[in-house]
Amino acid sequence: MKKTTYFLYTLLSFMILSCQPKPEQLTVDVYETSASGNSLTKLDDFSSDENQEEFIQVKLFPAQKRQTITGFGGAFTESSAYLLNRLSKEKRDTIIQAYFSTEGANYSLTRTHMNSCDFSISQYSYSPVADDVNLEHFSIKEDKDDLIPMIKDAMKASTDGFKIFGSPWTAVPWMKDNNKWVGGKLLPKYYDTWALFFSKYVDAYKEEGIDIWGFTVENEPLGNGNNWESMHYSPDEMTNFVQNHLGPKLEADGHQVKILGYDQNREHLKEWIDSQYKNEATSKYFDGTAIHWYASTYEIFPEELQYAHQKAPNKYLIQTEACVDSQVPVWQDDAWYWKKEATDWGWDWAPEKDKYLHPKYAPVNRYARDIIGCLNNYVDGWVDWNMVLDTKGGPNWFKNWCIAPVIVNPQTDEVYFTPLYYTLAHFSKFIRPEAKVIEVENGDKDLMITAAENLDGTIAVVVFNEKETPKTIQLSLGEKNINIAIKGQAIQTIVVKN
Repeated sequence: MKKTTYFLYTLLSFMILSCQPKPEQLTVDVYETSASGNSLTKLDDFSSDENQEEFIQVKLFPAQKRQTITGFGGAFTESSAYLLNRLSKEKRDTIIQAYFSTEGANYSLTRTHMNSCDFSISQYSYSPVADDVNLEHFSIKEDKDDLIPMIKDAMKASTDGFKIFGSPWTAVPWMKDNNKWVGGKLLPKYYDTWALFFSKYVDAYKEEGIDIWGFTVENEPLGNGNNWESMHYSPDEMTNFVQNHLGPKLEADGHQVKILGYDQNREHLKEWIDSQYKNEATSKYFDGTAIHWYASTYEIFPEELQYAHQKAPNKYLIQTEACVDSQVPVWQDDAWYWKKEATDWGWDWAPEKDKYLHPKYAPVNRYARDIIGCLNNYVDGWVDWNMVLDTKGGPNWFKNWCIAPVIVNPQTDEVYFTPLYYTLAHFSKFIRPEAKVIEVENGDKDLMITAAENLDGTIAVVVFNEKETPKTIQLSLGEKNINIAIKGQAIQTIVVKN
């Protein structure tokens, strides 16, 4: 009797469980770049072992929204544009499409330099005539052979369009107190002339059919070790220039462009934020703040980023430059970009007290970690440096070699898309402008994860597994979930559909 009762009870329990609906699965597309060989590859099979007992719980909370995304992209430099002009039309078009088409990385936020910079072929200014205070001889003719054609080709390739902001490395030497390209400060008597320079730049590019979205006031106002074009400001000097000269001039000339302050490493961010947003008058013309990553190869400085957001929650906070610097590119060897063998400027030249911030690192890790860390700490835009460099890491007049996501050999008309290109595309292609970063509950401290909801309702979840051990996550949105396996040393973008 007892056996019969137990059997019936077990059978009834099984029938009840069988009748209950299974949790509905999320509908997703999964794209992966990995040390094992995937390059933004859409995975047909991303399932895990169904018998696996434990999954890493990752929960999405789209109702808890954070910052609005401005965009992702890279910089138009004379070096990159010059190289494109030396390639065949086929290879040039391949690179432009790869960066700007919807089938490619679909870049949405870009930068360019005003006057020359270290990644120019030579030093030049749009205002070369001394004491031309009204800039009657202002001309962007230096940009017409290389830079402007590259930007125009990108505009043709881009279905969605992209924002572009300009950054000066320095005013022409005759405007500065040391009369040199490197270092020194803008002479106060030329503050109005320098403000006029920005206004004329907007007009000149407009005549070429290029709309300038905004500016950073000065690239690296703390200097660059007296190496290449630079011009110094203190925080209060920059605030004064924007508040009393640049902002009013652009406004008077009818230019509705964005002004981003600072434009250097995050470690000093607080003092610049305090100056810019001291009060309503100082804040008026600042639309946001620009930052770089060169203070460290892995430290994101979350406290500084959070401070900037809390001080000015409605202003932009944009990473405007990043690259693997002081490093000659490794040609056609994807594995190297996943190894902790690259160095940066600080490996050789940082003060001893800061050496710990500059260890060797894997280039892919640095990009993926930094972008995810930035997004999780209120940064709304992330812009890479040169889009294209040659096999030496140039060309540039200072011989300041760096790595770009795309490396070319003009002599042989060869193009190499490094893993860095695909890493950037995991964000730029799937997290679109006006998306909202959302809260994510991440059950594994060894995984880095961020997520954003696009205007079309899709949610892009980017997962980076820095370790060599494969993992499986259970991604949940409300009552729906799905199990997804990720390889070791891999980055995935999971697109959650409506």
